[in-house]
Amino acid sequence: MSRWWTEAAATLGDLVPLPLAALLLVLAALLAALAWYFFPAWVPRRLPRLRLPRPRLPRWRLPRLRLPRRRRRPARTAAAAAAVPAPRAAEPERAAAGAASLADRLAAEGRYAESVRERLRDMVRELVARRVVEHRPGMTVTELTAAAARGRPRVHPVLHAAGAIFSDLWYAQRPATPEHDRRMRELAADLHRELTADMGGGDRP
Repeated sequence: MSRWWTEAAATLGDLVPLPLAALLLVLAALLAALAWYFFPAWVPRRLPRLRLPRPRLPRWRLPRLRLPRRRRRPARTAAAAAAVPAPRAAEPERAAAGAASLADRLAAEGRYAESVRERLRDMVRELVARRVVEHRPGMTVTELTAAAARGRPRVHPVLHAAGAIFSDLWYAQRPATPEHDRRMRELAADLHRELTADMGGGDRP
């Protein structure tokens, strides 16, 4: 077979030079590639095209299941969710007694800043219990003093001094001492004395 190929190549070389034959082969390959790339744009449109029919399969649709709808409950209004119940008349007195004992325990442990806070809570609970001010969460010391002074003007100096001590310890971050706790104890006693005196004989000028 190799001998036949050698003789055929020699005969072709005698008729056409080998460089020209290689160039013709390259051109033929290029034309074949272009014809393959642009197919079928170069095919005449008049030639019939075979179109095979596509079989259509039947479509099966499953029935939809309809579940019973649940009735939605009416949503609560924002006013009902945000309403805060006011404390009863007897609850603040019991809470005040418990807070005072807690303040004494904190002072005995050397936690004077917390004892000052509990004594201020004791004073606020007593004001609420005697209906001097209304129970309102988030009330500041200044608002508490102003609200109490409108009905009982004589409690203003006591609450103002207690609020100053509380602000110095919890907002100014000053170190608490036993003197602060002793002073708050005296102010709580003065407030209790003023409130009980007003109940007995009314507000003196």
